[in-house]
Amino acid sequence: MFYYNYGWYKPQKPKEVKGGIKAQSKSFGKSWWAKRWIAVLESFNIGARLGRGRSYARSGQVVDISIESGVITARVQGSRPRPYNVTIMLKPLCDKEWSEVIGIMASKAIYTAKLLAGEMPQDIEEVFTSAKVAMFPARLQDIKTDCSCPDFSNPCKHIAAVYYIIGEEFDRDPFLIFLLRGMSRERLMDFLRRHRGSDSMAPVGPEEGENPSRLLVKIEDVPLDKSFKTFWQMGNIPFDIPGDAPEPPVPAAILKSLGTPPFWRGQEHFLDTMKSLYPCFKKCTVLEL
Repeated sequence: MFYYNYGWYKPQKPKEVKGGIKAQSKSFGKSWWAKRWIAVLESFNIGARLGRGRSYARSGQVVDISIESGVITARVQGSRPRPYNVTIMLKPLCDKEWSEVIGIMASKAIYTAKLLAGEMPQDIEEVFTSAKVAMFPARLQDIKTDCSCPDFSNPCKHIAAVYYIIGEEFDRDPFLIFLLRGMSRERLMDFLRRHRGSDSMAPVGPEEGENPSRLLVKIEDVPLDKSFKTFWQMGNIPFDIPGDAPEPPVPAAILKSLGTPPFWRGQEHFLDTMKSLYPCFKKCTVLEL
């Protein structure tokens, strides 16, 4: 039982949601950036509402979520017939601030390589700190939240539920934290290409100093009328045609760059399952070749 200014209020069980967005893990995110996001929420000292927010996130009470530049909007089903409208806002960085951040990112190739692979560099926050801006909200005043529920406390359990679900979504797409600061993934990649040049964005190939031409197959120009009879026939393929295949700097880079479908609702964590199967796929492909 909770006492509000307008009288006694007995908590009611929320209405069940069919097809709601359920949390996929107990920790609401495995990556360091997801945990960092959750830590910000839990530092707000909102008491028991955190526990109820976790319960809402795990039971699928979040109906839907939309993420745009600087703002998250969602609907969360409570005990009333209609879901409550939730808004979470972060202040986007200005163009000058983003220019400074991207300039520092582009100064180190490892940042570009990892971001292209869908992985957040471990020390990426230091880039923002060097640019004298914050990547994550550092205090309660840095983030604005609102809910249409009658709870006078802000953030309430409905906001907390959305916050936890977003933490898991950061596992799928780490670029969402950039979007909440006003920078989309596409714009970020475009700016990095402009800073470093298109050559630096090429996939990792031969080791430094090695001649890349040896990995290519030389095809001689033959007039079509002379090769017409054998045009559709496959000749002998050299066994070493693929050349040396060095290990990529970021494991499962293709999977990470593709990511998990938005707000994945399966029983298993999509990326973890695919990463366990990925080596088998590669082995089977090599055997077939």
